[in-house]
Amino acid sequence: MYLRGAWRALAATARNFVRPPITEGVRTEASREGRYRASFALVHDAHGEEACIGCKLCEKICPSSVITVGTGPKAVSPATGKKRGTCSDFTLDLQACIFCELCVQVCPEDAIIMMRVQETPGFEREDLVLTMDKLYANEKSKPRSWHTGSGLFAMQDPDAKPSGEAT
Repeated sequence: MYLRGAWRALAATARNFVRPPITEGVRTEASREGRYRASFALVHDAHGEEACIGCKLCEKICPSSVITVGTGPKAVSPATGKKRGTCSDFTLDLQACIFCELCVQVCPEDAIIMMRVQETPGFEREDLVLTMDKLYANEKSKPRSWHTGSGLFAMQDPDAKPSGEAT
C-alpha cells in the first residue's frame, strides 16, 4: 500500500521533471491604480496663500492621532482683504498613519490632499515626520491623487451639482 503511493509520487516527479517550466517574467515597472494614495501635501489657494486656516478638524478626526495643528493668529488676507485664520505649525507622522483619508475629507478648505508617490525611505524616524515645509514641498514635487475632499463629499451627495454648474 505504501509502496504504491511512493511509486505514484516518484512518477509524478519524473513527469514534472521533463515538462518545460511555466513561469512569468519579473515586472520591471510597478503600475499603480488610479486611486492609489501614498503621502500628503498642503496646498495654496487660488490667490497663492496657504489654504490651511488652522481649524484643527483634521487633528480631531484622525483615528491614529498623528496630526498636530498649531493655530496662528487671524490675519488680513492681502488678496481678499478679509480676516482669516492661519496655521502656525502642521505636523503629520507617517509612521502610524493608516492612510484612511479622513483628514482630506473633513478639511473645509481642501488644504490637505493625498499624493500618488510615496515618501523617500529614510534611516531616521524623523524622516517620516512631515512638517509644514515638507508638506508644501510635496505640493510642487509630487503628482496629486485622484480627488480632493470637497470632490469626495460631492460624490456622496446624490443631489449635488457638478462643480462647473452655477447654483
